[in-house]
Amino acid sequence: MEEYNRFTKRIKRYANLGGSAGAFALKLAGTKLFKGRGKETADQLTEILGGLKGPVMKIGQLLSTIPDLLPPEYVNALSQLQSNAPPMGWNFVKRRMKSELGINWEKKFKKFENEPFAAASLGQVHKALNKKGQNIACKLQYPDMESIVEADINQLKLVFKIYRQIDASIDTSNILKELSYRVREELDYERERKNLLVYSKIFENHKEVRVPKVFDSLSTKKLLSMEWLKGKKLMVFKDNPPRIRNKIALNMFKAWYYPFYNYGIIHGDPHLGNYSVRDDFGINLLDFGCIRVFKPSFVKGVIDLYFAILNNDEELAVNAYETWGFENINKELINILNIWAKFLYSPLLESKIRKMQETNSTAYGAEAASKVHKELKKIGGVKPPREFVFMDRAAIGLGSVFLHLNAEINWYELFHSLIKDFNVKKIESSQQKLLNQLGITKIN
Repeated sequence: MEEYNRFTKRIKRYANLGGSAGAFALKLAGTKLFKGRGKETADQLTEILGGLKGPVMKIGQLLSTIPDLLPPEYVNALSQLQSNAPPMGWNFVKRRMKSELGINWEKKFKKFENEPFAAASLGQVHKALNKKGQNIACKLQYPDMESIVEADINQLKLVFKIYRQIDASIDTSNILKELSYRVREELDYERERKNLLVYSKIFENHKEVRVPKVFDSLSTKKLLSMEWLKGKKLMVFKDNPPRIRNKIALNMFKAWYYPFYNYGIIHGDPHLGNYSVRDDFGINLLDFGCIRVFKPSFVKGVIDLYFAILNNDEELAVNAYETWGFENINKELINILNIWAKFLYSPLLESKIRKMQETNSTAYGAEAASKVHKELKKIGGVKPPREFVFMDRAAIGLGSVFLHLNAEINWYELFHSLIKDFNVKKIESSQQKLLNQLGITKIN
């Protein structure tokens, strides 16, 4: 009974989201705190989201990575959100496993640990042994997550609507569409299984990045059973010698950007819980719910914008931004957007060994975002394309990883080695094979 009450309270907290978030949004409207004031209210927002520990927490983490969508005190508060949610008790787990694998589900395992190894926003992970004695990770989704996600999205719509009334510098409509689509997508573990298989194919000949094997007979739309990969959290290595930290940084760079520049696919969530570091300093990728597929032309636009910044080529910049999906491009808007682009690309613009924080630090990023926001307000705002959200998030997230590692690398050479053989037709061909494995016929 105690276990039931504990989990029931958790569900009630989700159910009460509408009231708490709605009241909070009205408070924002009344005080105009979105304009940059109010650490106390930012802390209250974090407390609401952190207490719920649901998909809305994941959305909060996403919002904190979009440049100047929220003022600095909100970004700082939201970035502290963790992915540890109140777990389902054993009786709930047994019911969920029974609904996924049938009445005799326990007989399909040699051992299944009662206590979860980890609990996150959409589900929890249990360590187990299959009948062959292999260590596996069973990722089990919490019950009724579809309705919870929809409640979260409805509240996000409210917050964005109020934000738009207060500050029109950023049109959030595409951001809302992208966040909603991707969070809903993460509920489908069958899709995540396909994503995982695709990444396995991409890295099958690259020992620096390892992807867990999937156990199909123990997986469903709400349960994903994977090979257990041994590894340690990234922060364990932050005080290691430079040689080790640099090697980890190189492998992280490859894990995220090799798929993007060769297949138009990126992992949209470089969250610390989504990978681990092996004893040989290779990377284990562990979570594949947040995978974004881009048109090859978009990838070309990313490369074109880099060379536009490098060579001060305005015409190429126009073409790149239009390819990305920005509308009503003019010289004034380009100059503003380039402020942020120069921040993102800055470590790649000069061929020398450097620390990421020399030009890509948090302070510099905050300064750049503030300037972008100020200038956008002058010209009536901008509508970021959907593709921008997760590309930007991956860049900011990885930049944070490299800052933690204090890595010293020639980022220019590393980037150029990735894009030297770039070819749109080659990506189209490679990507289509992978999309067929994903079961996708249209890129959204």
